Order: sequence, then structure tokens, then C-alpha cells
Amino acid sequence: MSEDQMTPKERWLAVLNRQPVDRVPTDYWATEEASAKLREYLGCATMDEVYKQLHIDMVVKVGGQYVGPELAENEDVFGCRFRNIDYGTGVYRESIHYPLAEFNSVAEIERNYQWPQPDWWDYSQVPGQIAGKEDYPIQGGGSEPFLKYCGLRGLEQGFMDLVVNPDMVHYCLDILFELAYENTRRIYEAIPGQVMISYVAEDMGSQEGLLFSVPHIREFLILRMKRMMDLAHENGTYVFHHSDGAIRPVIPDMIETGIDVLNPVQWRCQGMEREGLKRDFGDQIIFHGAMDNQYTLPFGTTEEVRQEVLDNLRILGADGGYILAPCHNIQAVSPPENIVTMYETAYEFSQTG
Repeated sequence: MSEDQMTPKERWLAVLNRQPVDRVPTDYWATEEASAKLREYLGCATMDEVYKQLHIDMVVKVGGQYVGPELAENEDVFGCRFRNIDYGTGVYRESIHYPLAEFNSVAEIERNYQWPQPDWWDYSQVPGQIAGKEDYPIQGGGSEPFLKYCGLRGLEQGFMDLVVNPDMVHYCLDILFELAYENTRRIYEAIPGQVMISYVAEDMGSQEGLLFSVPHIREFLILRMKRMMDLAHENGTYVFHHSDGAIRPVIPDMIETGIDVLNPVQWRCQGMEREGLKRDFGDQIIFHGAMDNQYTLPFGTTEEVRQEVLDNLRILGADGGYILAPCHNIQAVSPPENIVTMYETAYEFSQTG
């Protein structure tokens, strides 16, 4: 195998611009527990050592530093509260308090709730976050407001509100999107021209279909997401769109709205077959992900992992337009051998030189 001829930044940019690359870029998403197991397996002290050893094209994330009102323990800036749940191989945070759950009207929220303000974050630290990391792609800004809305109201009530309290949804989403817009704008302002990707996301799919109706997606999300995407494009930034699950019916809408990259490509979900996605949308968007986290990485053999990498390179990587990565955060149940096999196979078989 030849040595890399491009930096991670150059490699990502080449794929995003549909230019030749020395090999397919790779990305890494995992829980801390999974990362710790991988570091131990490889004998690495830091994740930077892991990235170097496995030829992972790491993404550097930047953002403002919170300087607002003091937060209570296990509480976020929106007043949502959490508790840690140990599931045996790791820990996750479970929501236990939804600060807008008791309200039944916009007027009640306006009287009783304090929204976070853009000035609660300091962006003077952002340039320092990329110092010495000029060879890597930079991610900053973006939005995922309906997810936060469900955190404020509760998941079930959040979806019910689309039908029974649409005025409340519109009101809250306007505020949440505006906060995300201003946060993103200030990040761009702090490091002009240096943010490569912004994460404009919203989970719209289940295993078998959409969580929302397409009319609801168009009513509540599309125009607001377009404003975020336009801001990114005006600043020379690519729009990275994350949406789990079976989302094929809404992909054309998202392309028209302005996405550049589609993640995570959960190809085991209904309608998300890789061949069809590549055929129908491969000339319009870049695919990111597609390494299955439901079976292959946690429970498959190393040969199955290897074959899936080869299939993804053959299907999604045909004529470019693909960044290989897990479909979501790698969990601690995934054997380190499978993770290593994924990246070593990608490195070995995607080189073009």
C-alpha cells in the first residue's frame, strides 16, 4: 500500500467537490466506552494515535464556550434535566424533566419560560480550537431543533403537538432555529472561510418509514432548514444532513432544500437499499456512513465487516461521492477487531494510486 498523498482536509474537500482522491475518506463516531476499548486493543494512549494508526480522517469540531447563567447539575441550558443510566457496557443520559411539558399555549410559555440567548456563548475561543489542526476538516454550527423541542415537551407530546398544538410548535421552532442560526453565524464570523461542514440535522425516520408525514416535514421544517443551509452555502460551507432510519420519501425534498451530504445511510432500513440510493441520488449528494451498527459491526464476523466495506466501496463509492463511516456511534458491544477490520479494509481497497 502506498502512503497517503493527501491530508484529511484535502481528501474531504476533494470528495465534496467530486474531484479525484488518493483514497476514500473515513470518519469515526463512537461512544466513549467503545473508544476506550479500541484504544486498549490497539495500545494507543489517545484517540489521535488511533486516528493515525487506522488512517481515519478525523473531523475537528468547534463551537462557542458557554458563559451564561450557572446550570444545575445534570441540567442543560434549556432547563432539561437528566440522570445517568448504566446499561452494563456503558452509560447514557435519560431525560427526567421536560420544562415546557406543563404549558398548553404560546402565551403560557411567553409568561413563564426563559429561552437561552446567543450572548450566553463566547466565540472568542473558536480560533484557538483549530490551532495546529489546519490539515483536518472543520465542523461548526448547524441545527437540530425539533429534537430539542421534543426534549422540552417530551417525545410523545412533541409529535402530538404537530397536530394538536401546531401554533406552539411553530413558535418554539422559530426561536430554536433563530438561536441555531445566530450560533452558526458567530462561529463563521470567528474563523471566516474555515468551517468546512455544518450539521443541519433532524431525525425523520424509523426502521420502516417516516416519523413525520411529508406534509408536516414541509410545514414545520423545510423552510427553516433552508435558511440554515443558505447561511452555510453563503459562507462556503457544505451542509451535512443527518437523519436516521427509512427516509427515502423525503430525500428529494432535502436535496432541493440544499443538503450536500447525506448521513447515515442505514441501508438495512426499508427503502434505503444502497444501489437505489446511488442510482437515484448519487449525482446530487455525497453519502456518508453506511457501515451497519445494528448487526454488522456489533455482531458480525470480521469477514462480514470486510465484505460490507467492499460492498460500500463498490456501490456508494462508484465514481466518487462517498465517505466511509459507521451508521451511528459505535457501541461498546462492537468488538475492536471489527472496528479495526473496517478501517484497515477501507484503507487497503480504496486507494486509487
